[in-house]
Amino acid sequence: MTDAEVVTLCVAQSIMGIPSDPRFIAVARRRLGHLFPVLPDRDGFYKRREALSDTIEALIAEFASHSPGFTDDLLLVDSTPVECARSRETVKRGGQSSLTDALANAADYGFCASHSRYFYGFRLHTLFALDGTPRAFALTSPKLDEKDVCLQLVARCARQPGQFLTLIGDKNFRGKQFEADLAAMDASIQRPRRKNEPGKRLHLAPIRQRIESIYWTAKDILTLERHGARTLHGLRTRLACRFLALAAAVALNHRLGLPSRSLAQYAA
Repeated sequence: MTDAEVVTLCVAQSIMGIPSDPRFIAVARRRLGHLFPVLPDRDGFYKRREALSDTIEALIAEFASHSPGFTDDLLLVDSTPVECARSRETVKRGGQSSLTDALANAADYGFCASHSRYFYGFRLHTLFALDGTPRAFALTSPKLDEKDVCLQLVARCARQPGQFLTLIGDKNFRGKQFEADLAAMDASIQRPRRKNEPGKRLHLAPIRQRIESIYWTAKDILTLERHGARTLHGLRTRLACRFLALAAAVALNHRLGLPSRSLAQYAA
């Protein structure tokens, strides 16, 4: 198989919501056999996907560049947990892994305020346009300050010359130094008012709902939380496949001039 065919299979696996490689290959032989007469076995597919991780990440930017959201100056910033274990025993076994690139070597405990619970794993930080176009993302330890990661994302975000970015975030994106650092990078942030803050702020709930919808798509349809990775490189590659599927779907909608369409319809 060519590299393009392997990447296409990775996108199909994400859209079909089948994180298990053996099960996906079995389903692909039945449902995609007319498109891919020669399909690799599980090990071959895994190795080819891992080797193409850089290509997959580059294609995310390529598809995003064909969406109107790529030039938007209004962006959504947020983060979501990427769990790697649900029990203490699983964490302990992961720490004894013989893999040199094991997830346990970098994963840590963090707190998810939206669900009021602790988790073990990583935190995925993202910048999205309102139409769902991914502009920048980073996978970090959950103990890192999300404001520091936000500054890194803004610095990496591609934009038009002289373009000023306006970010929409949650209540935690606050602080005079943080706002000053954003201003130095030609950006600003709008967020809901905290209870102990005087005055009024913009009503951002309808816009904030966009980022929740994007994350729901990534978690429910693209199986973001059921990644099945055991190594850092594998996790990076599997997450990239999911965002490539998202970027491709958004670009296809704009290219065909179609109304907003869910990934569930493409999977069907």
